[in-house]
Amino acid sequence: MSAARTLRQLTTTASRLSKRQLSSASFARLPVLAKKASLTATRAFSASAPSFKAGSTDVALSAKLAEELQYELEGNAEARAEPEFLTVFQEQGIWKIKDEPGNNEVTLSRQFGNESIQVLFSVSDLQNQDPEEELDEEDEEAPPPGDIMRAVISITKTTGPGALEIDVSCQGGQFLIENIAYYQDAKLGRDVGVEADWKRRGLYIGPEFGTLDVTVQEHFDQFLEERDLGESTAFFLPEYAQYKEQREYVRWLETVKDFVDA
Repeated sequence: MSAARTLRQLTTTASRLSKRQLSSASFARLPVLAKKASLTATRAFSASAPSFKAGSTDVALSAKLAEELQYELEGNAEARAEPEFLTVFQEQGIWKIKDEPGNNEVTLSRQFGNESIQVLFSVSDLQNQDPEEELDEEDEEAPPPGDIMRAVISITKTTGPGALEIDVSCQGGQFLIENIAYYQDAKLGRDVGVEADWKRRGLYIGPEFGTLDVTVQEHFDQFLEERDLGESTAFFLPEYAQYKEQREYVRWLETVKDFVDA
């Protein structure tokens, strides 16, 4: 009995060891097999994945942009040429125009004695008003209906510090003064950057123009007119803003279409 039991124990132990070795060998091969399967799947996916140059709607979008561009060019052929109102204005030789393509803002500048004058206006500040809109019957001094153009006039002097900043609206050939601010720092009065705007926020910008004595208001109106900030310039600003807006729109169509087609 003892010998038989011993033989059975040896046989059982050998069988267990054999199973363990077989199981360990199988598990050892699993990572290798998994890695090979992963590589095979990756290669297959890479080979079959399509490469798109553009979206499915790009062709239709480009065609529509081309259609709009053609319409604008045919319907506004004069947009490519210098309009008469601009030629006449420049021939006067009073103001210099700074207008950079793609820029929303336009600057007029001139010298007047010891003064440097700048008029800054933006295409986005042009407000179209219905010419048939009725005027307030009680406001007899209201300007005739027309496009409204907001602008900022800055005046500095070589003979003294500081700057005047005059907020105006152009309508019906008139400069309507809204506010007059004085800045001790001339640079602060002329800069148009974000930093300058932030610094001006906490400064006193003067009273509302309409609350000033009527005589003071009249003298300020004459002050502007003497510096060629009268009827002709007030008509020019909204007209030029419309002209520039049309040019920028055509340019936008061209550049966006080129980008879509690239």
